[in-house]
Amino acid sequence: MASSRLLWASRAASYLRISVFHRGFSTVLKDLKYADSHEWVKIEGASATVGITDHAQDHLGDVVYIELPEVGAAIAQGSSFGAVESVKATSDIYSPISGKVVEVNEELNKSPGLVNLSPYEDGWIIKVEAKDANEVNNLMGADDYSKFCEEEDAKH
Repeated sequence: MASSRLLWASRAASYLRISVFHRGFSTVLKDLKYADSHEWVKIEGASATVGITDHAQDHLGDVVYIELPEVGAAIAQGSSFGAVESVKATSDIYSPISGKVVEVNEELNKSPGLVNLSPYEDGWIIKVEAKDANEVNNLMGADDYSKFCEEEDAKH
């Protein structure tokens, strides 16, 4: 029933040329690993790309600034390497994997909202030379992360 109401609302919105911004659930990509602090990591060989999840950006609201680490900085799994500032709050960003920062997304200095618009593509935060790729075994897969988010949202 809810889906038919949503379909009707989106059709009406389309007819009236207004946007309906209904998000009942966040996007979770299957090929990533997730930390319970809402960061994602994509491992490709010894390289790891890190960002914040769709769920995190959704809860933060409009991102206005991102504090990026220096290239060459050593980071450890579970430790903070930067911060995301939004209209609602400032939150630390924790690394889902240990290693050395080899690239930062400079585009975020000009357009921090990329984290909101494209958290898994254009809004990535850092690239890391992973010290131990087996650390991803400490993280959640997509299904577990989706359940984790649902449980967390139910508490609030």
